[in-house]
Amino acid sequence: MRIVAWNCQGGLHNKFEPLLALNPDIAVVSECAKPEILARKCELPRFSAPPVWTGGNQNKGLAVFFFSDAVGTLHSPFNRDLHGIIPVEVTAPWRLNLLAVWGPMGLPKTDPGPLNRALEFYRRFLIERDAVIAGDFNHNVFWDEDGWVRNFSNTITHLDSLGLASAYHKKTREEHGQESCPTFYFYRKQNKPYHIDYIFMPRAWTEREYGVSVGSFKAWTGAGISDHTPVVLDIADT
Repeated sequence: MRIVAWNCQGGLHNKFEPLLALNPDIAVVSECAKPEILARKCELPRFSAPPVWTGGNQNKGLAVFFFSDAVGTLHSPFNRDLHGIIPVEVTAPWRLNLLAVWGPMGLPKTDPGPLNRALEFYRRFLIERDAVIAGDFNHNVFWDEDGWVRNFSNTITHLDSLGLASAYHKKTREEHGQESCPTFYFYRKQNKPYHIDYIFMPRAWTEREYGVSVGSFKAWTGAGISDHTPVVLDIADT
């Protein structure tokens, strides 16, 4: 199974080709328009299940797309007050619970943010079966400050308590904040790189054969596609 997390930086109707070239089974895509809006602007690819989308702006939200034989549906209850968070029950090719994320920027230091609130609200959802949390978190321990509630190290600790670990960091053995592969280039500048997109998966999955890759600056940002590059997780069947 292949899971892709990517912030398309809008205009997805012109960017399906590079996304499809990744051959995802499940794609978590940030900053994309509603599927109905996309359908007016392009011929949509063949999905294996209807996309799940949320957002306050119909031209800029968060979507989960399904390809090949993947199938998923919106989980109930769905807390619409947790902006940029979608809980999805995936039933094929495996049964797992997916929390798609598009995190906000510039929150006050005292605000834990929607993701940390979602980890509490959807706790049962995240522990009742294998769970994956994927998307643009818009955060890194690089920005942590003493005493800040929203420090990303707090989020990582919370995820660890749920049995979840970053697939990239487990594979590369790099420390958070010391990533060698950026996923975001501020103002599309190669000299302003950050790693803020993640796929967290069950620690037990690290015992399987799996691979993680991050798109290059040249292929994605340098080519004018997006200021973010995709994170791709390949996990072997059980």
